[in-house]
Amino acid sequence: MTTINNPFVMYGYKGAEYFCDREKETEKMITSLHNERNITLVAPRRMGKTGLIHHVFQQLEKQYDDVKCFYLDIFATKNLEQMVQLMASEIIGKLDTISQSALRKVQEFFSSWRPTLTIDELTGIPTFSLDLKPNEGRESLKRIFEYMKQSGKRCYVAIDEFQQIMNYPENGVEALIRSYIQFLPNVYFVFSGSQQHMMEEMFLSANRPFFQSSLVMSLPCIAESKYLSFANRLLSSQKREVDVDTFTYIYSQADCVTWYVQAILHGIFEHRDEQINKDLVDEVIQELIEEQAMAYQNYCAWLTENQQLLLLAIAKEQVVSSPLSQQFILTHHLPATSSVKTALKALVDKQLINKTPKGYFVSDRFFAKWLAREYKNSVR
Repeated sequence: MTTINNPFVMYGYKGAEYFCDREKETEKMITSLHNERNITLVAPRRMGKTGLIHHVFQQLEKQYDDVKCFYLDIFATKNLEQMVQLMASEIIGKLDTISQSALRKVQEFFSSWRPTLTIDELTGIPTFSLDLKPNEGRESLKRIFEYMKQSGKRCYVAIDEFQQIMNYPENGVEALIRSYIQFLPNVYFVFSGSQQHMMEEMFLSANRPFFQSSLVMSLPCIAESKYLSFANRLLSSQKREVDVDTFTYIYSQADCVTWYVQAILHGIFEHRDEQINKDLVDEVIQELIEEQAMAYQNYCAWLTENQQLLLLAIAKEQVVSSPLSQQFILTHHLPATSSVKTALKALVDKQLINKTPKGYFVSDRFFAKWLAREYKNSVR
């Protein structure tokens, strides 16, 4: 077990010891992938998709020999070429030993794209980048998939924020990827995304290339009782404990979203000499909000006046089922319906607002609390 200073991990994956629950989801994903099914994982941001993927991949590599797992986050990519470059750096060379003959084989396999090799000084792992010319992304992607196929190894590839491909300027990327992966007998995929409506459209619409191509899974909230046991197990290293009522308060303040629960518990662990009660929870939340206050101010500065007004109104209501209704618009002194509609689309596109079956809400829960506080200050 890796020893870390604060066991309530906020970023990255530190191992099973610091990973809370998700036992059913882990078992389902391992079983499905091992039995040659692709998986689509859909959940709002910060619900724990990335941690779960890394947890599953670690278990797969422990349980089965000759398995290779790759995780790609394509959220920052703007086009197919950037996605291919990311895949190249993460995958090419990782299926081979670091012998001269193996590396020569890789360079010959991708010779058309003049691969450049660098060796990580700490790990010794080779990393390749491809010198792609415009419009070579499609052929390069096919070549990378062929490279995994000919390796003979069982490969699992997670592509996080997969809905990003719908924003690429190239036409037909969705169909292109689907056409390539269906002929890979030893490569299986986890397609993960936080934009629920976009992911459902891609994987559940009968007229889309990825329809019925994978097992679609969602991530519910971790059960409060499970999280309480997890929290107290880790707090026991400080000879401390959180009682049921206080943890229920933590859970409600975090809207049961994994990252926010972790962030609050992380802060409580830092306050090692203080009694764990609701006052401490409030103090920690305020600290977390203040840490991000400048970023929140910048978010607002980038928005138009109409977008700011709508964002404030949604934060005040917490969840809004009908943001275009006259009652909502009049209550919050918003502009005309057409202007609200335009502002709403912009906020969703910027991922400041999430759309769910229950309604619209501010994606960042602590940002929502900051906005609600600003709203109160503005109407005094």
